[in-house]
Amino acid sequence: MIDKEKLTDFVNEALADTDCFLTDLTVSGDNDIVVEIDSDGSIDIDFCSALSRRIEEAFPRDEEDYTLEVGSAGLTAPFKVRRQWEKNVGNDIELLTRDGKKLYGVLTGLTDDACVLETEQKVKREGMKRPVVERLQMEIPFSDVKRASYDLKF
Repeated sequence: MIDKEKLTDFVNEALADTDCFLTDLTVSGDNDIVVEIDSDGSIDIDFCSALSRRIEEAFPRDEEDYTLEVGSAGLTAPFKVRRQWEKNVGNDIELLTRDGKKLYGVLTGLTDDACVLETEQKVKREGMKRPVVERLQMEIPFSDVKRASYDLKF
């Protein structure tokens, strides 16, 4: 079986001088390898193919057979690593909390253990007949986040 740690270290080293970074790497019991990368900019298929070839050279299939899939994290893929959170500061995101609340807003910042989300919510003020829309800053601990992704508004 392919050593996941060695493969992870190799991929991180291969991406070190680029604006790309590893978001996920899985190795199944059948040696099916899936490498998911992201970038501060964009990733094209040529980059994924080149990384795939580098992996195949470093981990020859004649020593141990495996299947390999190298791809990029899609726009709607959930954030898996902190760098994805960092690259999306200032962007609209969709966030699902562990208690089932779905929140939409602008990711305005990050702390060591939380994200700061600016949302619009209807608030009923005392003495007013109708609720008003207010912009609220919410600090949500990462431990309370079940899933977060870039929000594509169409």
